[in-house]
Amino acid sequence: MRIVSFDAFRTLDIPGVTYIKPENYQAHLELLQKSDWLLFPEYWQVNSLFYGLGCRIFPSIASYHLGYDKVETTRALQLVCPDNLPQTEIYANTPESVRSILQRFSFPFVAKIPRSSEGRGVFLIENKDDWNAYQCNQTVLYVQEYLPIDCDLRVVVIGRKVVASYWRLQSADGFHNNLAAGGTIDFSPAPEQALALIKEIACRLNINHAAFDVALVNGQPYIFEFNRLFGNRGLVEQNIKPATLIYAYLLSLQSPGKTPATGKGRRKTKWRKAG
Repeated sequence: MRIVSFDAFRTLDIPGVTYIKPENYQAHLELLQKSDWLLFPEYWQVNSLFYGLGCRIFPSIASYHLGYDKVETTRALQLVCPDNLPQTEIYANTPESVRSILQRFSFPFVAKIPRSSEGRGVFLIENKDDWNAYQCNQTVLYVQEYLPIDCDLRVVVIGRKVVASYWRLQSADGFHNNLAAGGTIDFSPAPEQALALIKEIACRLNINHAAFDVALVNGQPYIFEFNRLFGNRGLVEQNIKPATLIYAYLLSLQSPGKTPATGKGRRKTKWRKAG
């Protein structure tokens, strides 16, 4: 296979990869069009590569678009698995929206910044002072019910498979489970119900590279979000090499009769001089 990568770190173990700096991609149009796969382009490259050149990209276009932020992720999940999502409301920040939220949600509840990671944009709202500190600086209000948990489950999907799972135990702050915020890893077995749910949702939404965060409340799985790019610590500690799994997945799509779910297929573009 002819493979171009825009992320050297995430594709280090994939053989025969040509690395291109994302900012230089327009200088390599012929190489891009002749490649079988383009791996890990930056978000700002995706539309031009996928729609403009018709290139096959990994992760899938759905992984990019639906994983762009918590708003896009949540709206998709609200349609495909509403019973497995905490009560969540998304509003523009207007006085009417603020009144509606405070009528619908009682303290404590959770508020989030749509584009954030590692727990930095997730806040426990315990009173009006917490709420005012959050909402006064936001254009989009993302509010979610508080679930009484002390850990959550991270489920990693690569290709069409759940390849890893592990528990993230709550940090000393009594709220965040993120490893970057002080959470710790537990490799106790995950409930099969949760793993089956994530596999089903990933296949339905055509998500082929993501880490899903799931809470378990009275045996019921609730999905918080998924991240297209995620830390590999929990995989490394299980001796799992994501790049090896990615390569095996791409190889499987090269088999005769298989249609990749990650792109439209390469399109030959005829360039013509102006004049």
